[in-house]
Amino acid sequence: MNRLFQAVLRLFAAPRVDVREDYEKMRRLQRQMAALPAQRYQALDRQMTSEDGSHIIAARVFLPKEKLRDELLLFFHGGGWVTGDIESYTPACATMADLTGCVVVSVDYRLAPEHPFPAGLDDCYQVTKLLLDDPLIAEIDDPDKIVLIGDSAGANLAAVVSLLLRENRHRGVSRQILLYPVTYWDHNPQTSPFASVRNHGTDYRLTDTEVREYMELYVPDPGTRRDMRVAPLMATDFSRQPRTLMITAELDLLRDEGEAYGLALAEAGNEVRIHRVDGALHGFIALPRFSKSLREGYAVINSFLNGDLEEAEAESVVEAEGT
Repeated sequence: MNRLFQAVLRLFAAPRVDVREDYEKMRRLQRQMAALPAQRYQALDRQMTSEDGSHIIAARVFLPKEKLRDELLLFFHGGGWVTGDIESYTPACATMADLTGCVVVSVDYRLAPEHPFPAGLDDCYQVTKLLLDDPLIAEIDDPDKIVLIGDSAGANLAAVVSLLLRENRHRGVSRQILLYPVTYWDHNPQTSPFASVRNHGTDYRLTDTEVREYMELYVPDPGTRRDMRVAPLMATDFSRQPRTLMITAELDLLRDEGEAYGLALAEAGNEVRIHRVDGALHGFIALPRFSKSLREGYAVINSFLNGDLEEAEAESVVEAEGT
C-alpha cells in the first residue's frame, strides 16, 4: 500500500479512547449510529433461558428480503466482549440476511465488565446447543443447516464454541465463518509473535492498546488469558472442527493471528479457506453496502455457503488463497 493512501486511511482511524473508562459511552454511541438512518428490515425478537436458569438470553431473528438458502446464520457480534449488542449490530445483521439470502439469528450475549469471562461465552454456547438439540426453535429441520458466524470478538466466541462442542462430545455445527477473529492473548507489539500487531497496531480502525484494554475488562486475571477458551490458538487439539471460512482484513492488527488459526485448523485435517481482503480495515462487515471490502467479503461468504469447499483438501485451499 502506498504511503499517500495510508495517510488518507489514518484520517478515518477511530479516535483514541480509554476503553476501560469510556465503554459505556461507546455503547451509547454505537446504538445511536445504528439508528441513523433508519433501515427497513424484517426481524423477530426471541428469548432463550440460560443453562442454569438464572437469566434470559435475547436474540433477534432477521429475515432476508428474498430467502435464497435454507441455512441459518447464528451470529455473535464483535465489540471486544465489552461493546456491541443486537441493537448496534442490527444494520449489519439486516445486511447479512439480505446479501446471503439466509435467516440470521443475532445473540445478545452478556458483556464485560459487568459480566466478565466466561459469561458471554456461556451464553453463546448455550444458544448454540439449544438450536443444535432442537433446530425447530429457529424453524429449521436440520441442525446441519446451522452456520456459526462472528466478527472480531464474536468470531473468537464462535471458534471457542466449536472447540467446546467437540471437547464436550456434543453435536457440532457443520460450518463456521470467522471474520477477523481474536485468537491469541498477547497484543503487545513488543512481545507479540505476529507482525500485523507491530505493523497495524497504532493506526486505522483498531489499536493494540484498545485490544489489550478490552481483554483486561473481559478477562481481569492475566493468567486466564492463555486459556484456549479465551485464546483458541492456544488449544492443543484442532481436530474435528467445522468446515471453516476465515476472512481477514489486510490493515488489521488481528490479521496474522486469524490466519494462523486457520492454518492450525487446516494442519489438523479440517477443510479451511483463508481469504484476506486487501485494503480492508478491521470491522468492515459493518460498513455500508456499497463498500468494496464488504462486497468482496460477501462474495466469498456466498461462495462458501454454496459449498465450494465440499470436495477441497484443506492444504490446497489454503495455498490457493495465497496465504
